[in-house]
Amino acid sequence: MTTFVDRVVLHMQAGDGGHGCVSIHREKFKPFGGPDGGNGGHGGSVSLVVDAQVTTLLDFHFRPHLKAENGKGGAGSNRDGANGHDLIIKVPNGTVVQSLDGEVLADLVGAGTTFEVARGGRGGRGNASLANARRKAPGFAELGEPGDRLDVVLELKSVADVGLVGFPSAGKSSLISVISAAKPKIADYPFTTLVPNLGVVRVDNHTFTVADVPGLIPGAATGKGLGLEFLRHVERCAVLVHVVDTATLEPGRDPLADIDTIEAELSEYGGLADRPRLVALNKIDVPDGRDLAEIVRPDLEARGFRVFEVSTATREGLKELMFAMAEVVEQARRAAPPAEPTRIVIRPKAVDDTGFTIEVEEDGSFTVRGVRPERWVRQTNFDNDEAVGFLADRLARLGVEEKLAKAGADPGDLVRIGEREFDWQPTLYAGVDFVPGNRGTDIRLEEKSTRASAAERLAARKARRRRPEDALEAGGLDADLSDDLDDDDLDDDDE
Repeated sequence: MTTFVDRVVLHMQAGDGGHGCVSIHREKFKPFGGPDGGNGGHGGSVSLVVDAQVTTLLDFHFRPHLKAENGKGGAGSNRDGANGHDLIIKVPNGTVVQSLDGEVLADLVGAGTTFEVARGGRGGRGNASLANARRKAPGFAELGEPGDRLDVVLELKSVADVGLVGFPSAGKSSLISVISAAKPKIADYPFTTLVPNLGVVRVDNHTFTVADVPGLIPGAATGKGLGLEFLRHVERCAVLVHVVDTATLEPGRDPLADIDTIEAELSEYGGLADRPRLVALNKIDVPDGRDLAEIVRPDLEARGFRVFEVSTATREGLKELMFAMAEVVEQARRAAPPAEPTRIVIRPKAVDDTGFTIEVEEDGSFTVRGVRPERWVRQTNFDNDEAVGFLADRLARLGVEEKLAKAGADPGDLVRIGEREFDWQPTLYAGVDFVPGNRGTDIRLEEKSTRASAAERLAARKARRRRPEDALEAGGLDADLSDDLDDDDLDDDDE
C-alpha cells in the first residue's frame, strides 16, 4: 500500500473570540465603583508553513479536520481573557492551496513560507472598555467574533529540476535509482511506480533533483491511468527527459510514436511547451534495443532533441546524460529571474470610502455589506436592549441609516446585515445625543404595554369583592346626599 498522498481536502476552523464581561466593581463602602469587565481573548488562527522535513500530505488524509484554540472570556476586575493559540500546520515544499472551486489561494514554495488560511475571531470588549463620558456604566458587553470556517484543497507539486516522463515500464525508476540514492520499487510489469520519486543527483559541483513521474498513457491529460494524478508534478520541472524503451515487444510501439504520444499529452495538459527536452533511449543493452536506437536517433536529432543512448543495467551512457542534465539545469537557473524579497504593499482607502455598501434586492429588501457593520452585528447580544441600542447608534454614526434613506428604504422595510434581518425604523435610532437610562435597557426599544398597572388591578379586585347590599347602601346614601344638595341649592337660589 502506498503512503504517498499529494491531494487532500482540509476542513479548517479558526478559534472563536472570547466574550467580553459585564461586571461592576464593588467593595466595602463602595457598592458601585464603576464597570470593570475585561475583554475576551482573540481566537487562534490556522496557518500553513513549509517544512523541509515534510514530504507528503499523508497525515492530513487521516486527520482532515483542523481547529485552532478559542479565546477565553473576560472576567471582572479588568481581567482580559487569554488569546487562543495559533495552529501551525507543516506542509511539504511545493504545496498549492486552492478553494473547492479551484481558485488558487497560495503557492507555497521555499522553506519557511507561511500562509494564514483561517483568521481567528476578535474577542469581545467588556463593559469597562465600552464606557465613555455619555455611557458611564454599560450594562452589556460585546460577544466574541466567530473564527473563519472554510474548506481548502492542498495539492503537492513536486519541486524538482528534472522530470522523467515516459510510458510505463520505460525504465524511469531504474534510471533514477542508478543516478541517485533513491530506491524506488522496480519490477517488470506496467505501473510499478504509483507515487512520484525524488532523487538528488550530484555531478562535479552541480547538484540538482530529479523526479520520476509515474507512467503516462494516451489520454492521461483527460484522466486516464494515473495521468491527472501526477501530471501536476511535471509543472515545476525546469527540464523534461523522455525515457524511451527501445526494447519493447508491444505491437504498434516505437520510440518516435511514444515521444509523440507523450508530447501530445503534455501539450493538452498545457504550460510545458517552453521546457527544454532531452531524450534517453533506454535498454540499449538488449541487441534489438541498440539497433532500434541507432535507427531512430537521426530522426529525433532532426526534430531538435539531444539524444543519449543509455542502459540502466550496464550504466552505459549515463555519465553523458547526467552532465547534459546538469548543463541544462544550470542554464535554466541562470535564465530564471532573480528572487525578489516580498514587498510590503500599502493600499490606502479612498477618501469617500465609507466601508460598506447597500444593495437593493429583487424582493424589495436591502442588504448592507461591509466588514465593520457585519462584525458589529456578530458581536451584539440581541437579548440585551442596551446592546441593541448601542449597535443602532454605531450604525447611525457610520452613515448606514442615511444611505438606506437615500437608497429608497421606507420604515418597516426588511434590512439584512450579515445573518441578521431587521425591520427598519429610522425614527427609533435617530438619537445620537441619546442619554442611556438603566443598565441593560433602552427606552427607545420599549414598547407600550397593554397590561394593566398594579393600581388598576387593585381597583378591579376591590370592585369584584364589593357585595351587592354594600353597593345599594352606598347608592342610597349617595342619593340622599344628592337630594339634600339639590334642596340647598334651590334654597340658595330662592334667597
